[in-house]
Amino acid sequence: MTRETLSPTEFSSAVTAITSAFGDPTRRQIYLFAHENPEGVTASEVAEHFDLHPNVARHHLDKLAAGSHLEVSVARSPGSPGAGRPSKRYRTHGEAMELDLPVRHDDVLVTLLGKALGMLPPDQAEAMAEEVGVEYGRTMAAAMGEVGDVQRSFRTALHAVADALSAHGFAAHAEQRGDELRIISDHCPFGDAAVEHPVICAVDRGMVRGMLEALYGDATALTESSRAGGDATCITAITG
Repeated sequence: MTRETLSPTEFSSAVTAITSAFGDPTRRQIYLFAHENPEGVTASEVAEHFDLHPNVARHHLDKLAAGSHLEVSVARSPGSPGAGRPSKRYRTHGEAMELDLPVRHDDVLVTLLGKALGMLPPDQAEAMAEEVGVEYGRTMAAAMGEVGDVQRSFRTALHAVADALSAHGFAAHAEQRGDELRIISDHCPFGDAAVEHPVICAVDRGMVRGMLEALYGDATALTESSRAGGDATCITAITG
């Protein structure tokens, strides 16, 4: 099915979704640079343009490619057929981008969810929100493929969870503090709705639980801090 060309506003929103998901402003500029060059860009060209080490440029490009935001082709440099090492060229999918994070305007639905949960007793609302998150987390894990077929270490599974959350707009990463493993989320895609209805934070916790259960096994997830509660960032503490 051919998708319609995005409007300038939708394109800007899509770029923000892509780059906020990875949590790196440099990657945003690299994506836009690739979009401005229909023939594609190489790691060397990106490195020169942004004054980066080629390995750093390649890392950013490969991350964008891994998220299906750039497509990769291999070709020899023009003018030197049969000579030299083939180079990867990274291209965007054009104006009608295929996005893992489609442009959505669902603030009203999120707000409605918060208000609906707010009508329930707090414990019941939180349990329901977390269960919704668990079910969605299992679905996210299944979309990664190989669920149940690959034995992952707890740490490897945790990093996979952080990557999946980042792809859904949480700008998350995994870290260890002492004996505790944590998921740090530097962005909340639920925005003001979560601040107004903090019970929505239980959805995040449930997503972590659901993915870990599918990728590794039983795990406990506890909300250690959240923006909705006035903290600087959202932290989910994990024990296996």
